[in-house]
Amino acid sequence: MKNIAIIGSGSWGVALAIHLANMGHNIKIWSFEKEEADLINDGKCKFLPNAVVPKNVICKTDFKEVIEDSDIILHVTPSKFTRNIVKQYKQFVDCEKQPIIICSKGIEKDTSLTLDEVIKQEIPNARIGALSGPSHAEEVSIASPTVLVVASKDKEIQHLIQDNFMNEKMRIYTSDDIKGVELGGALKNIIAFCTGVIAGLGYGDNAFAALITRGLTEIRRLGIKMGAESNTLYGLSGLGDLIVTCLSEHSRNRKAGKLIGQGKTIEETKKEVGMTIESIDNIEVAKKLSERLNVSMPIVDVVYDILYNKLEPNKAVEMLMTRDKKEED
Repeated sequence: MKNIAIIGSGSWGVALAIHLANMGHNIKIWSFEKEEADLINDGKCKFLPNAVVPKNVICKTDFKEVIEDSDIILHVTPSKFTRNIVKQYKQFVDCEKQPIIICSKGIEKDTSLTLDEVIKQEIPNARIGALSGPSHAEEVSIASPTVLVVASKDKEIQHLIQDNFMNEKMRIYTSDDIKGVELGGALKNIIAFCTGVIAGLGYGDNAFAALITRGLTEIRRLGIKMGAESNTLYGLSGLGDLIVTCLSEHSRNRKAGKLIGQGKTIEETKKEVGMTIESIDNIEVAKKLSERLNVSMPIVDVVYDILYNKLEPNKAVEMLMTRDKKEED
């Protein structure tokens, strides 16, 4: 039994809390809003209407109360808020005793840093891991079988998470490629957004399969250039997460793309989805990284133009289909 602090009370943070609490761990969640904390303490989550939050989950709005005496800290906030929130809680972290496990997916927009790099800048001595893979919060919260990967350069952290998170409903693999695990989780959101656009345009399975396959090629190109291992990007946090996010109606990134494909604006889309859409921020970052690192990412290029240069989605598809002839890579 462990004391586990979860920083973030969104759907994924609460889903992890439910899973871990049901295993017998003591869970404290930090929430930005008292109203949300009160709802969780009443056994409910507004993002997970079918879930029941166990009694051994406590939600508070004070970082110190949540983090003190914890054995593991799970960071589960939207990527764009990561640095600011880490700044607020870093004074309470005992780096030797409390590893920080990144459960968010994204790249910092202003710096193009992965989230482990952001946390390392703010807490240089932090022991860090990343937990990722094909996992919708809606399914984890009701104990649907799920398989994830935890990555860290620290073998002790790998085994700590594997030993304490794994049961008959959740299987955990280990990896030392934290860069690959983080990038797979962040970049797949962009391709999921694109599959939503395809759905919004009314295209069929042929287009979905092509987009996912070529999207993975772009993820692999950029990931390897940034230091990820190819095998990781073909694994759970790359291909696995890509499949589940592209094909499921649970995916908020796919839903956002579908609304754009149907003609909605970014503002209308954000309002209708009602939760953080990581892909919209990450598209800007991926575009900037592809240009800086000289990586060919035609799918990213056209979806960037759809969002920010008023390119019509059907015209974007035509542009991709009529690119110069080439060999498959």
